[in-house]
Amino acid sequence: MALHIHEACILLLVIPGLVTSAAISHEDYPADEGDQTSSNDNLIFDDYRGKGCVDDSGFVYKLGERFFPGHSNCPCVCALDGPVCDQPECPKIHPKCTKVEHNGCCPECKEVKNFCEYHGKNYKILEEFKPSPCEWCRCEPSNEVHCVVADCAVPECVNPVYEPEQCCPVCKNGPNCFAGTTIIPAGIEVKVDECNICHCHNGDWWKPAQCSKRECQGKQTV
Repeated sequence: MALHIHEACILLLVIPGLVTSAAISHEDYPADEGDQTSSNDNLIFDDYRGKGCVDDSGFVYKLGERFFPGHSNCPCVCALDGPVCDQPECPKIHPKCTKVEHNGCCPECKEVKNFCEYHGKNYKILEEFKPSPCEWCRCEPSNEVHCVVADCAVPECVNPVYEPEQCCPVCKNGPNCFAGTTIIPAGIEVKVDECNICHCHNGDWWKPAQCSKRECQGKQTV
């Protein structure tokens, strides 16, 4: 009777072993998709920190390798702590630059202002123009407008007039001066009334005329 009990215990110990082996069979319980992928190193997206550098397009560079992180970046060297990039002294952009491109390490001016602005109008380089009858201007290569204002001579008359499109006043009736309230021409003696003959000072038109009394030629009373 004791022999049969011992054999039964051995049988019970063997059966659990068979069940455990069947329970972990890969045919009955296939591995997860992630476990299958881990068996293929080519499909793993590694963490490149401390191992390499990645540019904007996803390309991987080894430590010590020189590369451009992006389209408009300066060249860099892949280091253990990340890219170490050049910091060059870029040329200054022209103050008149109207178009700047950032396609490389340094910004580049592609178009410089080649005209001048003056009173709301544009003028070409070296173009000359007259904003007013008394101004003569030119658009300089520096994109600045330089003007010269005419210095008019003092007119030789007391009644100058301004003609259209002319800067300086003109004496339409020639030189003259005042004899009292009367304007007389210069260069001749003028009888301003029955008793006075006047003439302008030579070159001093602004001075009142010089007059002298003559014998009055009016009618005498009897």
